[in-house]
Amino acid sequence: MRTAPILVAWSLIVIAQCGPVAAEDVTGLLKRLDLKGYASRTTPPHFSGRTVEAREISLADLSGQVLLLNFWASWCLECHLEMPALEGLHRDFASRGLVVVGVNAREAPGDVRRYASERGLTFALVLDRDGKINGLYGVVGLPATFIVARDGRAVALAVGPREWASPPARALIEALLAEPARVPGLR
Repeated sequence: MRTAPILVAWSLIVIAQCGPVAAEDVTGLLKRLDLKGYASRTTPPHFSGRTVEAREISLADLSGQVLLLNFWASWCLECHLEMPALEGLHRDFASRGLVVVGVNAREAPGDVRRYASERGLTFALVLDRDGKINGLYGVVGLPATFIVARDGRAVALAVGPREWASPPARALIEALLAEPARVPGLR
């Protein structure tokens, strides 16, 4: 049967094209998503805050995981568009080490709880009633998203909405999850 070798060859080509995005590096994916990258040794500012469930969360607690830190508010129309995609990333990649944290800009806990409940959001939502975390990260417009790698380095910044459910965004998360938690020479 001559079709078997052809099928095997075709399968290998398809698997190679559908497998992890090793061919495209993180820098290329950042460009495709219009994200601003950071210098390789940049570390994000330390933050800590309480979630709507009154659980303390900090940057140090998230060490060794990929962090997608999204600054948002319920009145921000562009933020509404991102929330379902962020929830999708959380559900699809949390078990592999992605942590999605939404930092709410100066709204009451009840309003944030209601917003999350209406939209079925299950990722951590941190309350920033005084704007301290927003200030640490230099947030001047919403939404704003910061991505931190497993090794603690700042990877990218997005000001304004992005297509977080898109293939390039998912490939970026996959690539970051594939990296080791600690890279020699980085603190």
